[in-house]
Amino acid sequence: EGCCRTQLGMFLSAVSGSRSSKTFKPKKNIPEGSHQYELLKHAEATLGSGNLRQAVMLPEGEDLNEWIAVNTVDFFNQINMLYGTITEFCTEASCPLMSAGPRYEYHWADGTNIKKPIKCSAPKYIDYLMTWVQDQLDDETLFPSKIGVPFPKNFMSVAKTILKRLFRVYAHIYHQHFDSVMRLQEEAHLNTSFKHFIFFVQEFNLIDRRELAPLQELIEKLGSKDR
Repeated sequence: EGCCRTQLGMFLSAVSGSRSSKTFKPKKNIPEGSHQYELLKHAEATLGSGNLRQAVMLPEGEDLNEWIAVNTVDFFNQINMLYGTITEFCTEASCPLMSAGPRYEYHWADGTNIKKPIKCSAPKYIDYLMTWVQDQLDDETLFPSKIGVPFPKNFMSVAKTILKRLFRVYAHIYHQHFDSVMRLQEEAHLNTSFKHFIFFVQEFNLIDRRELAPLQELIEKLGSKDR
C-alpha cells in the first residue's frame, strides 16, 4: 500500500494541475466554503493516507446521500480527466461500437431524449453518457449544493445509475485503450482511481455485480492485494 500514497499524490496533482485542461467535459466544481467542499477535502485527506478501504467509509455523523453525492462528483471529474487524456485514440474508426472487450457491448438510452437503446460508436456513447451525467449533477433538485436543501427520494437510484454508467467508461478504457494509457504513463492514475471507485461502490452496494463483470478479474486482483 505504500506506493498508493505517491500514486495518489501524483493523481490528485494531475487532477488539479496542468492536465486538468484535458478534461473531456468541463470539470464540475463543488462550491468552496460549502459543507460538501469540506467533505471533499476530508475525502482527499483520508485518500492521502493510502488506505482506500478506510477512505471510502462514511465519516461519522455525516449524511449518506451527501457523501455519495460528493464522491459521485469527484468520480465524474476523475473519469472526465482520464478519458480526456485518451480521446484522440478513441475515434469513430478505432471504436465503432461502445464495448468492453468482445463480450460486452453497450447501447445508449437516457429514457427521455433517447428512449429506445441505440447502437453508437464509443466516442459518441461516452459523449452522451458524460453529458447526461453532467445534467444530473447540475440539477439542484437532484444534487442540492445548499445546506438544508433535502435530497430527493429518488436520489439513491439516480446515483446508482450514474455510477453504473461511469463504470462503463473505465471498462472501455481498460479493454480498448490500456496500451495508450501505458504509453502516456497514466496507468498508476487509472488504477488508483478505479480502485477507489470500486471500493466505494462495494462499500455502499451501489452497482450490481453483473454490471461489473467486464472487469471482474481486475476487481478481484485489486481486492486481494488490499487484504
